[in-house]
Amino acid sequence: MAAGGLDTGWRIALCCLGWLAGMALQLQQPVLWPAAVDAGLCGGALVMAALGWRWRGGPAVLLLVAACAMLGAASTSQRAQARLAQGLAPDLEGADLVLTGVVASLPQAGPAGTRFTFEVESAQRHGRALAVPAEVPARVALGWYRNDRDEAFLAEPQADLRAGQRWRLPVRLKRPHGAMNPGGFDAELWWWEQGLRATGYVRVVAGWVPATLLADGVAHPVERARQSIRDAILREVRDPRLAGVLAALVVGDQAAIERDDWELFRQTGIAHLMSISGVHVTMFAWIAGLAFGWAWRRSTRLMLRVPAPTAGRWGGLAVAAGYALIAGWGVPAERTVLMLACGVLLRSLGARWPWLLVLMVAAVAVTLLDPWSLLQPGFWLSFAAVGLLLASESPDRREAGPADEPAWRRALRGHLRAQGVATLGLAPLSLVCFQQVSVVGFVANLVAIPCVTLLVTPLALLGVALAPLWQVAAWAVQALGWLLGAMADWPFAVWTVAAAPAWAVWAGLAGALLAVLPLPWRLRAAAVPMMLPLLWPPVQRPADGAFDLVVADVGQGTAVLVRTRAHLLLYDTGPQYSRESDAGQRVLLPLLRARGETRIDRLVLSHRDIDHVGGAATLFASLPVADTTSSLEAGHPLLQHGPHRPCEAGQSWTWDGVRFDMLHPTPADMASARKPNAVSCVLRVVDAQGRSLLVTGDIEAPQEAALVQRHGASLASTWLLVPHHGSRTSSTDAFLDAVQPTLALVQAGYRSRFGHPAPDVMERYRERGIAIERTDLCGAWLWHDGAASCTREVRRRYWHWNSHNSGVNAGADVANPSQAGELKP
Repeated sequence: MAAGGLDTGWRIALCCLGWLAGMALQLQQPVLWPAAVDAGLCGGALVMAALGWRWRGGPAVLLLVAACAMLGAASTSQRAQARLAQGLAPDLEGADLVLTGVVASLPQAGPAGTRFTFEVESAQRHGRALAVPAEVPARVALGWYRNDRDEAFLAEPQADLRAGQRWRLPVRLKRPHGAMNPGGFDAELWWWEQGLRATGYVRVVAGWVPATLLADGVAHPVERARQSIRDAILREVRDPRLAGVLAALVVGDQAAIERDDWELFRQTGIAHLMSISGVHVTMFAWIAGLAFGWAWRRSTRLMLRVPAPTAGRWGGLAVAAGYALIAGWGVPAERTVLMLACGVLLRSLGARWPWLLVLMVAAVAVTLLDPWSLLQPGFWLSFAAVGLLLASESPDRREAGPADEPAWRRALRGHLRAQGVATLGLAPLSLVCFQQVSVVGFVANLVAIPCVTLLVTPLALLGVALAPLWQVAAWAVQALGWLLGAMADWPFAVWTVAAAPAWAVWAGLAGALLAVLPLPWRLRAAAVPMMLPLLWPPVQRPADGAFDLVVADVGQGTAVLVRTRAHLLLYDTGPQYSRESDAGQRVLLPLLRARGETRIDRLVLSHRDIDHVGGAATLFASLPVADTTSSLEAGHPLLQHGPHRPCEAGQSWTWDGVRFDMLHPTPADMASARKPNAVSCVLRVVDAQGRSLLVTGDIEAPQEAALVQRHGASLASTWLLVPHHGSRTSSTDAFLDAVQPTLALVQAGYRSRFGHPAPDVMERYRERGIAIERTDLCGAWLWHDGAASCTREVRRRYWHWNSHNSGVNAGADVANPSQAGELKP
């Protein structure tokens, strides 16, 4: 490119960078700017753009970059304002509604039921029409759950639920509300990005409006085609686990891959191959381009109109775009199609832009379609992979090898180089996003990339025309799975670290880029000390005699972390949300990884209720647990995992200057108890400064009275974990007067179907001047180094639920199977 052209290209690149920076700034807002600020930004951007267009030199470029940044911020804010206005009216939360609309996504069937996106055309409440989207959002996430829990009145999901069908459904909705924990998945962001402004479930009961299919195949032809292909794969391949992998590769149905398989793919670093990646789309475009070019050359008339190479490029692009649509149009596929489109267009115009410019333009195009994709790890991993591979190429191609080198050796060397660059360059980004990286990923990808890209994926795609090929592809996936399983069992197969501070993140990312750039090795060696703080980040621990406290947001359940200087105690493990999901997997493992915890020194399981021990099996399978204390009866399945002793009043121990005392149950309590709540392990923790925590499980009034009788004023504690989630069975006057907490902590689900915490119980606390924090409103509550914080406030963004836009305790759902964000993918 000529000097003038290069100058123009860099201007475009800098403007793209300004656009992305403006969007990134807007995405940090806890509350949206007023509309007047957006209007001012747009006006200022137009003035700056006009001046930058007329002027020349450096100031003009800065004006153009600033104008793009202001436009990026303002446009994103305006789109957010429009989306925020489509939320569910607070008085409709938990109400019985009747929605008429269309199934707009692939229904996801699982052991708990079926999940799907529903486009609302009309809505009613007791015969009164509701405005869409002013009162009821135009798109909602629904679950049609099986009656396998205490919601026995819920009808079985319809087996023939299909994309494109029009239904009339009786539902209950709530505003999007997910668990909010340090290092945890932001379900509310995912719902926001998908345009889902309410979640809920189908509620079919006798005497109420029945669920009625009104029409079939009325909309969403792409989703209908995806479902037809997926269902054909599931019928043809007998093993559902193998069929799920093929469905993910062909139609992008990543939910079809089972949880254990996803974990295996993550441990071996090949998870990117089991979704529709850029490699798959590029391969499809290349094959289709060759086929189009070959067919085009068969016609002299067509050759005279358009050259065959040009026709092949456009044909390959069109087929690749169609494949990306069938595959769900994820960020990697979207990025690849846009980059291919830029390349094809530029080649057709006779222009050659630098790779960095093409990458920047593609990034802008992606954010034009979805500004919030900037917050997704997939966006950065996808663009970083391409950027690192291109940046690492030597300008003079010294690595190209001798001219007479065999093609197979050149291809093998190129594959090794690309995998080395991707492994080294993306490892820091993986640590930032997921706090772990696969040590065996380099070796695993050397085998998996050609296997999946050149064998499994082509066979799976050809299976659409010739179904028996799906079984052949399944055998290849099975063989690959055996090999990956062996690699995952290698020592230190996965490197896990704590969440790193900002300075370590930036140093590690800069080090990764330096390591793969085509620079002298003496300069590249500086990358090692730059990346070390990210590989071994500093971990904050309390001083001797003090403890940190995390009251996790697990929905309707209990999980509390108590961390001394050298020991970790976990009290309960939260609920089991469904047969395929629990708090151990969803909440506690990400939380523990983010905090740099590699083992649990003592696990206390207060009693057998599933909302207290639901995540225990996952934790036992994922982390070393040195010791378990519980009130579980002999023969309980959880007792087979390592050393165990019953919790018993009178037990005590000291860790790092912090004292732990077990206050309940006594042996007599264990012998006479008629229900599990009565034998909940009650633990008191006291630090060297006299600050104390009383954790009570689900004890009820009789157990509270016994504690007051045995311990009296010595129950006094700084913090009290409210007994039984704030139920009316507990928190008696005498007990509160004995404990006299400064702060009461309530762990309960949002709009709990049990009505927890009960308003009259909370009033008892307020009458005594006791402050209250609830995990459904606060998210995880943390105490560290003398300061308390609510995760929901620390991480506050404008798309998050807040108490100002939703009624709290406005009447709990009679039944709500979707506690703690089960509708997320």
